[in-house]
Amino acid sequence: MPSSSPPYSLLPILLAGLLTRTLIAWLLPPGFDEAYYFLYTQHLDWSYFDHPVMVALTSGVGIWLTGLITPLTLRLGGLLLYTASTGLLYLTGRHLWGEKVGRLAAAIATVSPLFFLGFGTLASPDNGLICFWSAVMYGAALEFFPRGGQDRVAPSTYRPTYRIVIIGGLLGLACLSKYHGFVLGLGLVGFCLTSSCHRRALGSPWLGVSLLMFGLTLTPLVYWNAQHDWISFGFHLSTRFEGGETTGFSPLNVLWVWLAEVGFLFPTLGLPLWWVTVRSLGQLGVKQVGATPLVLWLGLPIAVGFTLLGGVTPIYPAWPAPGLWCLSLLLARSAARWPKQRVRRWLGGTGAFLGALLLFVLLHISLGTLQQQSQFALFGGVFSKDSDPTATLIDVVKLRRQIQKNPQVRAAIANADFLVTNEFWLSGYVDMATSPMTDAPVTAFTEDPRGHALWFNPEDWVGQQAVFISIADFDQTAIKAEYQSYFSQFELLDTVALVRSGAITETVYIYQSGQLTKSYPYPYP
Repeated sequence: MPSSSPPYSLLPILLAGLLTRTLIAWLLPPGFDEAYYFLYTQHLDWSYFDHPVMVALTSGVGIWLTGLITPLTLRLGGLLLYTASTGLLYLTGRHLWGEKVGRLAAAIATVSPLFFLGFGTLASPDNGLICFWSAVMYGAALEFFPRGGQDRVAPSTYRPTYRIVIIGGLLGLACLSKYHGFVLGLGLVGFCLTSSCHRRALGSPWLGVSLLMFGLTLTPLVYWNAQHDWISFGFHLSTRFEGGETTGFSPLNVLWVWLAEVGFLFPTLGLPLWWVTVRSLGQLGVKQVGATPLVLWLGLPIAVGFTLLGGVTPIYPAWPAPGLWCLSLLLARSAARWPKQRVRRWLGGTGAFLGALLLFVLLHISLGTLQQQSQFALFGGVFSKDSDPTATLIDVVKLRRQIQKNPQVRAAIANADFLVTNEFWLSGYVDMATSPMTDAPVTAFTEDPRGHALWFNPEDWVGQQAVFISIADFDQTAIKAEYQSYFSQFELLDTVALVRSGAITETVYIYQSGQLTKSYPYPYP
């Protein structure tokens, strides 16, 4: 039977995970997407071009509470939400299969890089998604298996309750975090349809109230999209895949996607997770397996669906991750039967290796230990600036300090009516670096403007003063040729070098652009 004792054994796991993720969040510069999500916090709305509203709230809460714009404050909401998500995963495993399963599920969530980085460290829509996803999963466990997820549960014992209404509201919040939440809802329906005793939930009056609650929760998303010709749904269903490599379904690409999932989970976790999942799936119909079908229905559609989608078009590792999060409960349940010594070697060895690896990576990010020409380079360094993946991350705190040291650049930015970049994500970095110095809006003139096309109307800026900012990753001759016709002047004001341990990692080009002479044409209204 599931344990009802206080979860004291969970606290060290939660604390260790929070401290580790906080260290990473402090030292790691913001990624491209994170910088873009910062712009959400500066343009609060009911929803956004790319995602629903929750990512603006989770990314902004740390900034609003502290008044500071740093990578850590941008990620503070995600850090705290993941602690809650891990606790909910623990409670689900504990309720279904006992204290040990819950504790192991929390440990897996704390150790796996795909989970603790993608869900719990970096600012993203997944911060809110996985928290409310976990809440739905816990609510479903309580609703459909009130006595726990024992192998043999009498079919006649289930009666629908008020919890279905709560699940509907939580599911709506998951959808307000990321559109993956709709797939979770389909998984719940699939479970009820295929379970003879739980099918009665679909005919319960509670379901009608739940659907009403679900619809009311989605009001911000529906209202905003209705006002903008359903542009967000169109983007996710078609536009974002345009121009991708969609040459037909490739089983080899599916294999590569699956191997990437295993790698991001970490092989000592990813391989056994999929093995236990396949084995659990094969046991369906052979014997009554209690709550296992619920976990499979909540996890497999999203995990398998996006893995197969990878055979058609490139996908992000985070897309199938919520499904793998659910399926980790099955791995925890299987591991609970292993000898204690084996479990300690398995999780302890995985955690120790990953801890050492993360420390090494953080040292490189902070000191450039693998970068050629770095003062702290080991064995002369491995990566050149152009081949170092960490050099593409812009340290906004360093950029802000460099701008503040340059009176000419600082004055130009302070006097500008608006700032312009050539990429939607670059505008996020620029806004993070300059927000404390100016209230001028930062936009992007690009064929892929994302939210900029809805936040701003370039016609309103015609005749106003601008500063154009780009980086060395782009050919500056091509930048000048493409953009100078939109401005009364386009002269290089200065360059700002971002230096790590004596080696330049990025160069920022700042142009005095004069007045905007004509409106930049965005590809959508």
